[in-house]
Amino acid sequence: MSKDKDDIRPGQSAELLKELHILTREGKLNQDSRRKLKQVYHLHQFIEKLLLELPAAPEHPSIVDHGAGKSYLGFILYDLFLKPRGVGQVYGVETRPELVERSRQLAARLGFDRMSFLHLSAADAVRSDSLPAEVDMVTALHACDTATDDAIEFGLARRARFMVLVPCCQAEVAACLRQSKALQLSRTPLAELWRHPLHTRELGSQVTNVLRCLYLEACGYQVTVTELVGWEHSLKNELILARRVGHGKRSAAERLRQLLSEFGLDALASSRFSRLPPA
Repeated sequence: MSKDKDDIRPGQSAELLKELHILTREGKLNQDSRRKLKQVYHLHQFIEKLLLELPAAPEHPSIVDHGAGKSYLGFILYDLFLKPRGVGQVYGVETRPELVERSRQLAARLGFDRMSFLHLSAADAVRSDSLPAEVDMVTALHACDTATDDAIEFGLARRARFMVLVPCCQAEVAACLRQSKALQLSRTPLAELWRHPLHTRELGSQVTNVLRCLYLEACGYQVTVTELVGWEHSLKNELILARRVGHGKRSAAERLRQLLSEFGLDALASSRFSRLPPA
């Protein structure tokens, strides 16, 4: 068996991988495709464990993939998990109409009839009637900047049982830190953590994800943070797994508010964390 075949999961559609340009028409993998496939398969392992917890029923699982792009993740999940079981639905949410149409055509060619693709932003999806009132899982793989926050908001609004998030390009908090840098430097020695521009960007990214995790905990989710793959494969490597447990942690809400105050980010309380329980 060739090395390329060793990299592909049993039962995986080679035709799908060719359509996604992961395999060449000759069935070969290049190094970039092998890296991309490894990321998606590794993420699939995490997701599969969660999906197996859902009740066995035709309507389960319902998966909404935000910032779907070319829908690599949605197609792989459908091919490896939903198709063999004959159940469930995948919804791809994407803002670029040409990618939505491309995914629709590919799903039709492959007979993946329980896949839908919607030309919507994650923020607009919260209000859309084209998606279920409650969903089993929300995914957002490398959704840029505040698109991850919009995916979280959708998950909270639709009472998602699970959220699987790989954030990317967290710029909003870093911008807020830059704006108030002079004031914070005069107020607290902690501002030294973001005095230099490089540190501002890195700290902004770290703080963003810490705030997201606290928000999810405050809204009734149990949160695990881990690496998606080795750092040699991707620098956008943080994987946030959230499981709805039904009761929010008051301590998480309090810590979130304290961090917003400490870093001069109070303005984000209403724009990004509007579902926090009252103080």
